[in-house]
Amino acid sequence: MRALVVGAGAVGARAARQLVSIDAVSHVGVCDTDDRRAAAVVESLGSDAAFVTGDVTAASLEGVDTVVLAQPGDHRRVAELAIERGADVVSTSDAMSTVKRLLDLDAEATERGRTVVVGGGFSPGLTCVLARHAAEGFDEVDEVHVAKVGTGGPSCARQHHRALSDLAVDWRDGAWARRAGGSGRELVWFPDPVRGVDCYRAGLPDALLLVPAFPDARRITARLGANRRDRLTSWLPMLRPPHPEGGPGAVRVEVRGTQGAAREVRVLGAVDRPAVGAGAVAAVAAWWAVEGRFVRPGAAGLAVLLPDTVPFLAELSRRGVRAAVFEGVSG
Repeated sequence: MRALVVGAGAVGARAARQLVSIDAVSHVGVCDTDDRRAAAVVESLGSDAAFVTGDVTAASLEGVDTVVLAQPGDHRRVAELAIERGADVVSTSDAMSTVKRLLDLDAEATERGRTVVVGGGFSPGLTCVLARHAAEGFDEVDEVHVAKVGTGGPSCARQHHRALSDLAVDWRDGAWARRAGGSGRELVWFPDPVRGVDCYRAGLPDALLLVPAFPDARRITARLGANRRDRLTSWLPMLRPPHPEGGPGAVRVEVRGTQGAAREVRVLGAVDRPAVGAGAVAAVAAWWAVEGRFVRPGAAGLAVLLPDTVPFLAELSRRGVRAAVFEGVSG
C-alpha cells in the first residue's frame, strides 16, 4: 500500500508518522509547498519507507493507493485528481466551505468505487466516531452536541479564528438554522485536565457530517472553545502569529435519545494534542479505506462510513488516542 501525505505541518507530520508505523503501508510520500519542511518531516521519521515527492500532479499520484490531505486551503482539486487516478482520500479540513465541496464529490467517488473521508481529523473526525459509538443501543437519537477546544497548528489556529466570526450552522427540527458566530455561550466540561471551558457557536462543519448519520435527530450542534479576546478579535487578522503546534486540546460529544421507555444521555470525550489525534485518525482512516473496511464508497464522514466503531476506536487507543466516558449525573 502506497500513501501520500499532502501538507507537512503539525497534522501532516503526525499522519505521516502514523502511516509509516502501519505494516500494510510500504511507501509514504510527503509533499508540501515548502520542500525543506517536507524533507524535515521525512528525516524525522527515520524510515526508508518515507520520501519527499513534488507537487501533486497526475504523474505523482501514479501507483498511490491513498492520499491524506492536511494542507491549508481548499482540498477539492487534489481530491478530484486523486479519485480520478484510483486513490482513496482522507481530508483533515474543518473548514465549512471545504467540507461542503468535498461532500459534493459523493456521486463521482461512488461511481469510481473510491472513498473520500471528509473531516477525518480530531474534530470533525474523532467526534464523528464518538457520536456513532455513543448512539449505539439507542432506539432513537434526538440530539447530538459536539464541542472542541484547542488547535493543531498555525493553519488550524487561523481557521478557528475565522470560524468564530462565521455563521454557525445547526440542525434544528428538520431544517438548517444559522446563528451568529461567537454567540450562544455555554460552559462545557471536557475530560481532565482541560475541564470547564466557555464554548460558542462558530462556523463548524460537524452538523453537515452528522445529519446523514442521524437523519431523525431534532438537534445537532457544534461549539468551539474560546476566551473573550478570541471573540472580540475574531473579525480582525490574528494579532500575533500562532504557535507551530497548539497545546493540549479536547473534544466532547453528548448524545441524547431513548432506549425503551427511558430517556438516556451519553457523553464521551478525549484529551490529546489536536494534531496528534488528527494524525492518528487520518492515518487509520486512510488504511481502512484501502482495505475496504467502510460500508460504502463515496464522500462522507466517519459517522456514516464506519460499519462498527469499536475496532476503529481500539486501533486509535493502541496508538495512544483514547476516549473517556462521562460517568455521573447530568445537570
